[in-house]
Amino acid sequence: MPSLLSEASVLSPGAVPEAVQRLAALATRYTTRCGSGTLVWHCWGEARPGLRPVVLFHGGSGSWTHWVRNIEALVAAGRQLWVPDLPGFGDSAPPAEGSDADAMVAPLHEGLQALLGTQPCDLVGFSFGGMTAGLLLAEHPRCADRLVLVGAPAMGVVPQRQFELKAWRHLRTVEEQLEIHRYNLAALMLRDTAQIEGLALQTHVANVLRDRMPRRRLAHTDILARSLPRVACPVHAIYGQHDALYKSWIHQLEGAYAAAAPDFRGLVLIPEAGHWVQFEAPEPFHAALLAALA
Repeated sequence: MPSLLSEASVLSPGAVPEAVQRLAALATRYTTRCGSGTLVWHCWGEARPGLRPVVLFHGGSGSWTHWVRNIEALVAAGRQLWVPDLPGFGDSAPPAEGSDADAMVAPLHEGLQALLGTQPCDLVGFSFGGMTAGLLLAEHPRCADRLVLVGAPAMGVVPQRQFELKAWRHLRTVEEQLEIHRYNLAALMLRDTAQIEGLALQTHVANVLRDRMPRRRLAHTDILARSLPRVACPVHAIYGQHDALYKSWIHQLEGAYAAAAPDFRGLVLIPEAGHWVQFEAPEPFHAALLAALA
């Protein structure tokens, strides 16, 4: 399977940011079973008595690099991080069957058991990864003692899709493709378009090239809201105030979470941030996440 470095060079030779290369070099890499191949996990930090490991799930068409601006701060706060490439994304093989979040539950649960045993974790899921985390804990509630949902879809409060992305694979030149990637980042991921160039664009391009999970649809349903009643642990939510998934409906979220999650602990909205909130506003995001994990 192509690596992050080789995939990124398809569009821009040498474009993989130094921050990504440095973090990858610092990680310990593990693999567990997934479909006909392996599920790739990256681990940073050391296990510490009294602190649960933190497991981070990335978003759709992504990889562990969705957390590129967060890993060092969380390790510095004393947390051990386990960050997979979800099945069918990054360096991980697709699941045995299916092409959406529900197909990821079995290989992720098997991987967590293989790596952490019966030790529960603090589970943090971004976007598609948040929906996946909710489905996982609905089926296997003992996997985590805490769930933090970051920019998660599928809460059933939006009457229609709030954004449209443009196709790019059919375009013949690198320049045309990059223009569409910039458009899509602005349409969905980042409110501050000045942050698109550089790290965000290079990371995004490397990730979407390795998305092997087409035709995902569950994010446009209310499946997370329907799953949360079976999640017994405390549930926290963190969103950018201008999340493109919700836009003017963002203020309906708190009531939806309170109605769905038996132990909902609150919603934090990060001002002036969009959907990829942990990238766009890392410092306020870290404060909110560490408060949730405290």
